[in-house]
This record gives sequence, C-alpha cells and structure tokens, in this order.
Amino acid sequence: MIMGLPRELYTMLIAMVPISELRGAIPWALTSGGLGWEKAYLFSCLGNFLPVIPLLLYLDPVSGWLMRRSSLMRRFFHWLFARTRRRSKVVERYEALGLIIFVAIPLPVTGAWTGTVAAFLCGIRFWYALPAIASGILLAGVVVTLASLGVISII
Repeated sequence: MIMGLPRELYTMLIAMVPISELRGAIPWALTSGGLGWEKAYLFSCLGNFLPVIPLLLYLDPVSGWLMRRSSLMRRFFHWLFARTRRRSKVVERYEALGLIIFVAIPLPVTGAWTGTVAAFLCGIRFWYALPAIASGILLAGVVVTLASLGVISII
C-alpha cells in the first residue's frame, strides 16, 4: 500500500480513478486489500461516487475555460466529448434511466466518470443525474462484487 494508507482509503482512491473505478477497486480490496465483500463494496462505491458531484457541477465551466486557454485541452475535450457521445446513445434516448443503465454496466467505456460526461453532454440536470449515477454505481458495485467472488461470470 502507498504510504501506509488504510486499506479502506486505498480502496476508495482506486475507485476514484477514471480507468479503474469499481472494476479495479473491488477486486483489489477483496484480494490484495484483504477486505470482506461488504467493506470492499461500501468503500469502492463511496470512492467511485466522490468525484461525481464536483464533476457534475464544474465540468461545463472548467472544460470551457480550459478549451479557451489551450489548443491541447481543446483537442482533448473534443476527443472526450465525441467519444462519449458515440457510446452514450442509451443516455440520449432514456435520459436518467439510460444513465443508470450506462453507469451500471461495468465495462471499460462506462462508469461514473463517463456517465457524468454523458449527463453533461445530454443536458441532464444535476438533480436528475446525481441519483441516476449513484444508482448506477450501486448496481455496478453489485455486479463487480458478485463477479469478483465468482458468483457470476462476466464475458
């Protein structure tokens, strides 16, 4: 573990990272972290949820400001937004319900981070997006926990 951090905090930090999210945090917590499934689920879901509120609130103003300041940031955000639009058809069609489904599917191009960007791009208001993303995180946590315990298999 890094710098003697408690296993629970380390689990939350792994879950906060856009690439790993729950898909990385729960298996780590159950194996290397030595946590029981209850703590693995709880701390992973909590860690995955923590960036959602600031992202929902500040993605628009921060991305706009960065795109005005730097051509590199402008290219990055155009790439990110185009990539997210291609993968978020279910969110466009079903809005908050689609957002739950999008976040709940534990695949590399889905999750809380991408779901937050999809909510922003689809114009889903904060108070609709927040519980939808939280619900998706909780559902994805169940799927990843059950898969990590070998109860279900994911192809």
